Amino acid sequence: MLRSLEIRNMLIIDRLALEFQPGLNVLTGETGAGKSILLDSLGFVLGWRGRADLVRTGAEQGEVMAVFQLPPDHDAHPILEEAGLPACDSGELILRRVNARDGRKTAWVNDRRATGEVLRQLSEVLVELHGQHDDRGLLNPRGHRALLDEFAGASDALAEVRRAWRDLGNARKRLEKEKAAVEELRAEEEFLRHAVGELDELDPLPGEDEALDAQRRRMQAAERVRADIGKALDAITGSDGGAEAAAGDALRWLEGAASEMEGLLDDPMEALARGLNELAEAGDGIARALEALEFEPYALEQCEERLFAIRALARKHGVQPDDLGDFAGKLRARLDALDRGDADIAELEKAANAAQSVYDRAAEALSALRKTAAAALDRAVMAELAPLKMERAIFTTEIGAAEPGPEGTDAVGFSVATNPGAPAGPIARIASGGELSRFLLALKVSLAQESSGVTMIFDEIDRGVGGATADAVGRRLAALAEGGQVLVVTHSPQVAAQGGHHWRVEKRVVGEATLSTVVPLDAAQRVDEIARMLSGDTVTDEARAAAERLIG
Repeated sequence: MLRSLEIRNMLIIDRLALEFQPGLNVLTGETGAGKSILLDSLGFVLGWRGRADLVRTGAEQGEVMAVFQLPPDHDAHPILEEAGLPACDSGELILRRVNARDGRKTAWVNDRRATGEVLRQLSEVLVELHGQHDDRGLLNPRGHRALLDEFAGASDALAEVRRAWRDLGNARKRLEKEKAAVEELRAEEEFLRHAVGELDELDPLPGEDEALDAQRRRMQAAERVRADIGKALDAITGSDGGAEAAAGDALRWLEGAASEMEGLLDDPMEALARGLNELAEAGDGIARALEALEFEPYALEQCEERLFAIRALARKHGVQPDDLGDFAGKLRARLDALDRGDADIAELEKAANAAQSVYDRAAEALSALRKTAAAALDRAVMAELAPLKMERAIFTTEIGAAEPGPEGTDAVGFSVATNPGAPAGPIARIASGGELSRFLLALKVSLAQESSGVTMIFDEIDRGVGGATADAVGRRLAALAEGGQVLVVTHSPQVAAQGGHHWRVEKRVVGEATLSTVVPLDAAQRVDEIARMLSGDTVTDEARAAAERLIG
């Protein structure tokens, strides 16, 4: 519920504070008094896109503050949470927006800075504006399907369709992704099969490149170093015994003389014994080295051929020789994916078809629910049209085919025919001003059960009607306001008489400035205002009596 509205320096309003009430709130006044400025100001604080020149002449900035009282389960709370704005613990939501002279706009929600987009999101759940030129509410054909769904109580069915549409979209994406991947693999199938065959035939092992390179260098050096290594071995263990035999002889000679030398030869003998062991080990090592240098004449050629083949394949594929095995595994995996591609595609097509069937069933169920609700809505609106003196008019909720989507497969539009035999057409184009107002009111009354917690504003929706019809409009607005809040800007005394709370918009000249103000009316002032609406500038006793009869 809109509890209060404060306006400063907006157009011809210098400062204005209004305290609205539950029920039917009526604003009246002469043409040009500034009633539309109130709606412009409210639209400004709600983030609606409207006129740009709102700041009052001579002021540096204009400001509007609106205070709403919200129940704990109001739809505004999730919007605040999503935007990271303070919660309404007390149920009070304060919107404030400033418009500077240079056009800059700044907004606050519960004293926290907020964007115009957040204001617009909040406005969708706080206020409904209805009028003859309303493109935000019932005249907007893009919203007719949502209105019908609300009337039908189709939230669960709609959620099921949205879920099925999401699952269908995911299934289609997976299928298309697999098809694209298989097509890509098919484009390189020849390369894959050749490369995998080549790599499998060579079958390089990790570390093999380094081992082959070392073996090749050893073979290349073999001829050059073999002679020197042989001479070294001959020097140690040659045919004449070499150094090992000479050292052995020396040790035997010393051992023979040791008994006569009283221990003087012990250390040299120990050193010779150690030397003999070292010479034996050296001889064994040199012998093994010579054996290692022994290879078949074609071994070097074979080693070089494999080494060069590994390196050439590595260069060809742009990888390191040691990575050829992993690279082969990746190519083999791609080839396996290609070989099983048709089977994978078939499985994904089966899943997509199943998802399509689930979506089709959910969309058909939603469509059936909409068609049933459409008939009920048509009956409800037609029942409301009779008291509004439009008993010969026809209202139809038309359901046609639409492209499948998250909202189902139905296009919904409200069409009317003002007289029997007259062609039907979209509500915004067929009805005249007065007829349109009554169609909108009848439709809104029929949908009112789904509008709890929203302040409804009707801007001169009674224009073009009078007498008993205007009285019927007023009574419907009063019924609509029961248990909620409705604001009506009206020129009709019959409508004004139904109000629970009444304000008069006045325009006055202060110095050289024209200012607009809003005055709350007590019971006596209300009679005078309705009498003025009945008789014009001169209020007679007869007009007052008629006003009192209207008020009842």
